[in-house]
Amino acid sequence: MKRKPLIFAALATVAVISAALVSSCKKDASAVGDRALSATQVVPTNSTLSGVLGSGHNVVDTIHLTSSVAWHLSGLVYVDSADVLIVDPGTFVYGDLSTSSSVPGGGLVIVRGAKILAQGTANAPIVFTSANTSAPASGDWSGVVILGNAPSNSNGRVQVEGIPTNPPANATFGGNTGTVATDNSGILQYVRIEYGGYELSTDNEINGLTLGGVGSGTTIDHIEIYKSKDDAIEFFGGTVNVSYIVAVDALDDMFDFDNGYSGTINYALGLSDTTRADKSQSNGIESDNNATGDSTATPVTRPTINHMTIVGVTPTRASVTNSQPSGTGKYGRLAHLRRSSRFAISNSLFLGFNTGFSLDGQLGNTPCAYFRGLSTLTNNIVHAYATPFGVEGTSPCSVTLSSGNLAITNASNANAAIQLVAPFARPTTATAANWFPVSAASIANTRGAGAFSFGGTDWTAGWSKY
Repeated sequence: MKRKPLIFAALATVAVISAALVSSCKKDASAVGDRALSATQVVPTNSTLSGVLGSGHNVVDTIHLTSSVAWHLSGLVYVDSADVLIVDPGTFVYGDLSTSSSVPGGGLVIVRGAKILAQGTANAPIVFTSANTSAPASGDWSGVVILGNAPSNSNGRVQVEGIPTNPPANATFGGNTGTVATDNSGILQYVRIEYGGYELSTDNEINGLTLGGVGSGTTIDHIEIYKSKDDAIEFFGGTVNVSYIVAVDALDDMFDFDNGYSGTINYALGLSDTTRADKSQSNGIESDNNATGDSTATPVTRPTINHMTIVGVTPTRASVTNSQPSGTGKYGRLAHLRRSSRFAISNSLFLGFNTGFSLDGQLGNTPCAYFRGLSTLTNNIVHAYATPFGVEGTSPCSVTLSSGNLAITNASNANAAIQLVAPFARPTTATAANWFPVSAASIANTRGAGAFSFGGTDWTAGWSKY
């Protein structure tokens, strides 16, 4: 669900970078009083990265990871403020396994003011994965954390979840004053993040991809988070927009929004893990304004989601209440919207849970009063084995949540009316064909709902895996 850091190794082989990049780095450095207006490119001589990269230098360092080297993250590796991490297309970065349950495995933390430029391609994606290449498993390493200066509704800057006390670099993000909505933490494109996640303590975890206070100047698209030990991707405040996102087999939630996140998700595919569910219940979407449900905390969490497909599990699996690894795991809801969170969800397709959209009023505002005029559900197809649209909490009320949407209840066949190709089967090769409408006449296609349209482009092709 939430926090922590990363570090880089000894610096050597210094070369002057291109004029364009020097110019860019100078611009970044000009805002930092104790940094010289120059830049160097550093290619680490040791492939095992640890510590704080760029720490203690008088220039803006650009740390360059090339595809010819198998890079390793030893513990949490931090990229220092004002420095830039460049990762070439086709590069593999391996997170080393932790040495004990109290020590995080390898991970990468981009701190506030630093940037990551990880621009893969469809034919040469960048892969962050487990160093245990023979038998990789969820939670082998810690994951990727990006922290920025965009607003959150926390009281001042706070340390992101999952990172141990007193990290060697500043692991705070956001805040509700003195922040910049357009903050730029760099670029992530055509990147896979596999087998990450670390639980420091209950409800205090690093996710596959953790974004804390990341601003709208950051570019994030064509990203897959595969078999994370906690959430696939969690947003703590911030305004960053992301698109073409694949979340596969997360232990906990696929998409988690907290602390005033207000960006947009365009085109996303989420697939439930069919073999395990989390002790906190595994949801497609979980959204909170903050942990206490304080509706006065601003900015208010309000993700905008357009063209998302989330696929749960079969009826038998959806009712399991003792799933591994905890023995108490349970599949929750397609979307658990709670704790005074607002939302705008449109043109999306959801199937395969007992409960679809659930407005939960147990903390914060009563769910129905808060829904009216503040949140929208538009042109969505929502299947559930039992309840497509419902209300939880101590203040039940009568409201038509399914207005303008299509609610489908089918206790035995989630796909009967929707007619995707084979939503509960994983293809043997990486192709999203199973989640396309079976024909132009399919409800999903005629309504224009979901991440794919009949005859449309498979935007997952070439760089993702299932």
